[in-house]
Amino acid sequence: MSDERLAGAQTPRHLLALRHEAERLSERLPGLLVEAERVAATVAQGVHGRRRTGLGETFWQFRSYQAGDDASGIDWRQSARSRHLFVREQEWEAAESVWLWCDLSRSMRFRSSRHLPAKQDRALILAFGLATLLVRAGERVSLLGSGERPHGGKHGLNMLSRSLAAAAGAHAAGEDSLPPQVPLPRFARLVLLSDFLEPVETLRRRLAPYITGGARACLLQVNDPAEESLPYEGRVQFEGLEQDGQELIGNVGSVRERYRARFATHREELVRLGASRGWRFAAHRTDHGAESALLTLYQMLAPRAVR
Repeated sequence: MSDERLAGAQTPRHLLALRHEAERLSERLPGLLVEAERVAATVAQGVHGRRRTGLGETFWQFRSYQAGDDASGIDWRQSARSRHLFVREQEWEAAESVWLWCDLSRSMRFRSSRHLPAKQDRALILAFGLATLLVRAGERVSLLGSGERPHGGKHGLNMLSRSLAAAAGAHAAGEDSLPPQVPLPRFARLVLLSDFLEPVETLRRRLAPYITGGARACLLQVNDPAEESLPYEGRVQFEGLEQDGQELIGNVGSVRERYRARFATHREELVRLGASRGWRFAAHRTDHGAESALLTLYQMLAPRAVR
């Protein structure tokens, strides 16, 4: 990848173009599937898209009158249709806050072919696309570590764009590729997008406060297909993108199977990371369509009870 291409990945104009592409992607996402997921999520008492009785203006259900209920809550019109008294309940209206984090480190700019998007570009598109879907559903979003509280609507998307632009500049200055450790409310919702190629123990230490703090996280691993398959042949010199040094391999074919096995083991460890606390994991390759990955992310935010 050229230096010009790398520099372009850091500009606000580039981020704006990715946001527009993400918004078009969210428009293309099969609407019926998204709506079905949303409706299913509201059936259960969960976190995302939850419904239960409480303060609000939206009617939820009728239920039989019970001793101790306020008489003012009786719906006399509904009660007149039977021999029983019925209470009218309203839906508890509370928007969910979701913190998103997108790995903007130099290794995320890798692409094995000019016909493929860089991992960073695909991750940004998915982050913007998910944020678009969430705010349309009435939720609030914020970039993890930005210091901004979650916002909804167009303002929330604009704040996310500015925060990502600032984060891109910070990473250009040499910040690491791990999620920041910042105080969050208990049971906060997290969505983390990265290639997650760091040692799992390193990642576990960084995420430990969120795991022990009850955060509910969705991890999406974004990889170039070459990172999974190691398709190269013969004598190849590999060079790290984050001052990782160089490695000359005389015959790539002789190490391919061991590499693939190690990559698979690494992914299995990522799946187990936080699994005991209900964390969810999915993988996405940049040679696959972004639509399916966006739908997967959206579905991962739904309560397990409705899946």
